[in-house]
Amino acid sequence: MAETRLAFKAGRAFRRGNTNFVDADPTKGAILLQNGEDGLLHFIWKNRSTNEIDEDLILFPGDATFAKVEQSAWGRTYVLKFSSSNQRHFFWMQDADPSRDEEFVGNVNRLLADPSIVPIWYSEGYNPNTQTAGASTSAAGSSAPAASSSQAGGYQATPEELARIRSIVSTLGSGGAGGQAAQPPPEISLTDVLTPANLRPLFASRPELAQALFPHLPADLPSPPTVETLERVVSSPQFRAAVRNLDMALRTGLLGGLVRTLGLPEEAGTGVEPFLRALQEQARREEGEGGDRMDTD
Repeated sequence: MAETRLAFKAGRAFRRGNTNFVDADPTKGAILLQNGEDGLLHFIWKNRSTNEIDEDLILFPGDATFAKVEQSAWGRTYVLKFSSSNQRHFFWMQDADPSRDEEFVGNVNRLLADPSIVPIWYSEGYNPNTQTAGASTSAAGSSAPAASSSQAGGYQATPEELARIRSIVSTLGSGGAGGQAAQPPPEISLTDVLTPANLRPLFASRPELAQALFPHLPADLPSPPTVETLERVVSSPQFRAAVRNLDMALRTGLLGGLVRTLGLPEEAGTGVEPFLRALQEQARREEGEGGDRMDTD
């Protein structure tokens, strides 16, 4: 079975005739890097509207690089080029927030060099290119944001902010009447929800989770399972990387087939917020069924 190592929103761009100009195609898409069933690395471009794969390139280690097109006036155009041929494939970043472009590009190039590596993600609030830059803001448009840099900032979630995130999750789908327009809540990230600080109290109050989750954890963990084992797992860099990978994969909107295997509706795979909302509804149903059983015992 193919294993997706990296996924992010990106459209294609095409050379204008025989010139050196490229034009962005507005079609919504995503770049996926997968370790295929053939044991080779596949660079895939998928249409997010039709869910069809339009490009599937087989790459050999060290043969390709993914580089920024420095001549681009916009600044978020990239080219996949090969050392063994003159092939050039152009793409443009479609995520409204440009602050993680370099993170994605760095991981693409690491996987192109060695498909077995684990993607490296910056810790929350850290971006090496903005640590010494002055504070500046960038209005990131949904289709073609300006080419100015975006400051990630030194964000570190406080207990109050985490409580706000939990409040947002608990009210998902409740709608909201009212005549006065309000600012939309900040976009939810799984890395803000599935933190050790949030999970440790859950494990402490529900120790039976250790037994339930143990079959899904790496086989080399000590047995029998304990709450302390789970706490070590959720504090590990590998767990944080897995959460970030899932978060990014959900943002591509292409996980409908996967979430169905979890008993969730297909729309839960179209984004982080629908995924969390579907989990909440599933928990409510199971809690209600569990309550009925307890009443009849």
